[in-house]
Formats: sequence, C-alpha cells, structure tokens
Amino acid sequence: MPGRCVVTWAILPVKGLDTAKQRLSDALAPDERRDLFRAMIEDVLEALSQVRGLAGICVFTRDAEAVALAERYAARHVMEGESLGQTAAVTAAASVLAAEGVTDVVCLPGDIPLATATEIEQVLAHHRVPPDTRPRVTVVPARDKLGSNCMVCSPPDALPFQFGNDSFSRHLAVARQAGVAVRTIEFPGLGLDVDTPEDLAILLQRQGSSRAQTYLRENGIAARLLQAEAS
Repeated sequence: MPGRCVVTWAILPVKGLDTAKQRLSDALAPDERRDLFRAMIEDVLEALSQVRGLAGICVFTRDAEAVALAERYAARHVMEGESLGQTAAVTAAASVLAAEGVTDVVCLPGDIPLATATEIEQVLAHHRVPPDTRPRVTVVPARDKLGSNCMVCSPPDALPFQFGNDSFSRHLAVARQAGVAVRTIEFPGLGLDVDTPEDLAILLQRQGSSRAQTYLRENGIAARLLQAEAS
C-alpha cells in the first residue's frame, strides 16, 4: 500500500510591527520595539527557509513591512482583511492551506529569534515517529510552560487553536478532549519567546548572533539594559 504523501507548510502570523511588543515598553522605546520585532521575524523566516522538507511558508499579516520580509524569503503572504489575534490568524491560515491539500502545518510566532532550522526539523521528526496516528499534534512549550511556541498539526485543522494565556495546557486539554493524539518536546531556542524585559535579559545571556541579538548589541541597547540592571 503506498505511503501517504505529506505536504508540510509553515504558518507565521505577524501582527503590526508598529504596535508589537507593548510589554517591553518599560525597557524599549517604540522604535526599538518595532526594530527588534522586525529582526526577530527575520530570524524566524531565515530558520524556516532552511528547514528541509517544507513545501512553503505562509505569512499571515496585514503589515506591509512584514509582507516585504515574506517576499524576501520567498514566502507566501496572506493579507488579513482585518486585524486578527494569533488564534484567529492561525485558524484562518490553516483553513486556507487545508483546502489546498496541505497535510501538515507547523505554526510558529514571530518572536522566537533563537529558533533554528535544526530544532524545527527535530520537532517535525518527533511528530512523524510511528505510529502515524491522525489527527495528531505536537507542541513545543515556552520555557515557562505557559505558551505554545511551536505546533505541528496533522491535518492543519486537527484541533481548535487556543493561543493566549496558558495556551500550552489548554492545547493539550483540547486535544485530549477531542481524541487527538498529542506529543510534546522541548528545545531551548524554540522555547524562548521575547515578551518581557526578563526575556530580553535571557536573550542577551544566550550565546549566538541572531539578528535580534545583533540589533540589541550594536545599537547600545544591550549595554544600556545591563547598566540599568546593575544600578
């Protein structure tokens, strides 16, 4: 019996750059938050562009600059007709892709600058370990075990998405209630989403030369934050 043809796309929802990362307002000026978020989005796009076996990347946004970034990485962009939250955006993108015959989606936010292609490939490999139970999902939690920083869903609409506060536990609960097989796995890069000043500090403590880290260091922001922490 022939094997199932797997077609995997990535979904990257991006809110407006000008209004992103409000929880960093105590540490960063508005233009710094915007530029940092842009750098993080590009970090994620670069990682996704290097993932073997991805059929495509779908950036769901209404932000013109995010569209330009998507085009730079040969990603498809779907324009929102209205501003949608992460749950609605991922749900809409998954619905579009499922209707086009996509079998699996991997969903990531734009604020995980230390995510790597290797980590994403390992998540996909973990998701595909037999038995090939469908529907099924694999979830990578945030470092605090509250958020869902990466999700693989087979099929794309395997479960109702539950992004927001405590989404990791809610995704697990919804999956189990719906009879969807669920797996979890953790990674340090995928696990760090940058939402708070504490997250910024952790980002700067980590080894690496992501665009986000480079932006913070080369523009004097890292030194300023360290000085403020020491005072």
